[in-house]
Amino acid sequence: MARHPKPFRDRNPVVIGAVSLTTIVVLVLLAFNARSLPFIGGGTVYSAQFSEAAGLRPDDPVRIAGVKVGQVEELRLADGAVTVEFRVEDAFVGDRSQAAIRIETVLGAKYLALVPRGTEELDPDDAIPLERTASPYDVVEAFADLSTTVEEIDTGQLAASFEVLAETFAETPDEVQASLQGLARLSDTIASRDAELERLLSATRDVTAVLADRNGEFTRLIVDSNTLLTEVQARRQLIDSILTNTQLLSDQLTGLVGDNREALTPALQQLATVTDILSRNRVALGETVENFAPFVRVFTNTLGSGRWFDSFVDNLLPGVVASVVCGGTELVPGGLVTCDGDA
Repeated sequence: MARHPKPFRDRNPVVIGAVSLTTIVVLVLLAFNARSLPFIGGGTVYSAQFSEAAGLRPDDPVRIAGVKVGQVEELRLADGAVTVEFRVEDAFVGDRSQAAIRIETVLGAKYLALVPRGTEELDPDDAIPLERTASPYDVVEAFADLSTTVEEIDTGQLAASFEVLAETFAETPDEVQASLQGLARLSDTIASRDAELERLLSATRDVTAVLADRNGEFTRLIVDSNTLLTEVQARRQLIDSILTNTQLLSDQLTGLVGDNREALTPALQQLATVTDILSRNRVALGETVENFAPFVRVFTNTLGSGRWFDSFVDNLLPGVVASVVCGGTELVPGGLVTCDGDA
C-alpha cells in the first residue's frame, strides 16, 4: 500500500521555519556576492602588491592601453605592502604583467594601469610582485604636506640659527662672508614675511580643497569636450566638403565677373549715375510722394464704385436748365453726375 505524503499544514513548523530562514540567508549571501560567482559576476580577480596605495580606491577603473577592462575591488595591507585586488573582464593578463597606479585627472583621480606581458595567463592566486609595480608621485598630497611642514617651522629660531652661523664664519674669506650675510638677510626676510607666507599657504590649501570638491565637474567638462571633438571629427568630411564647395563657388564667381567685366563695368557706372541723381533729388522725391498721396486717395474714391465713376461739376451752365442723358441717367447742372463707364 503506497504512502501518501503528509499535508503541508501537518508538518513540523519549526523545521519549515528553519529551512526557510536558511534559504533566505543563502539567497542574501548570493545577492551580496553575485559578482564573485563564476557565471554571474564575470571576469577574473587578480592582485598586485604596491609600496603605497597612492590614493587608489575601490571601484576605480582598471585600464589596458587606456581602455577600461575592469575595476579595483579591494585594498588591504599584507606583508608590509598594499595588496590591490582588481577584476579584469575579457582581457589577457600574462604571468609577467606589470601594474602601475597612475593619475587620471589633474585633481588626483587614480586608476590602475596594466601592461600584459608573458606567454601564459597569470594565476589569480599569484600576486604581481613589488618589482613589477609602480606608484605615482602625488602632487596634491605633496603640496598639502609642504604647507603643513612650513607651518610647523619656527621661523624666528631659523633666523637666529642663520645669524649665529654668520657670526661663526665672521673670520672667513670675503666670499664666504658675503654668502653667509646674504643667507642671513634671506632668513630675516622669511621671518618678516611669516604671516604673508602663512596666508599664502592657507589660500593654497583652500584652492586645493575646492578643486578636489569640483573633481566630478571637471571630469564631466573634459568628457563633454571630448564628445564635442569626437563629433567634429565625425563631421570632418562634411565640413571639408562645404569648404571645398565654397572655394569652387568663389572661383566660379571670380570667373563670371572676369568674363563679363566689359558688360558689367558700364552697367555699374550707369547705376552709380542713377544713384547720384536719386541722392541729389532725395528731398524733391520725398515731397512728390507726400503730395501724390492726396491725389491717389481722391482717385481711389472716384473709381471705387466698380464699373462706375463719380464726378461733380459745379455751374457748368449757369442760369440754364439743361438735361443731358449720359448712359441712361439725366444730368442736372449743379448736381452729382453718375455715368456708366461704357458710355
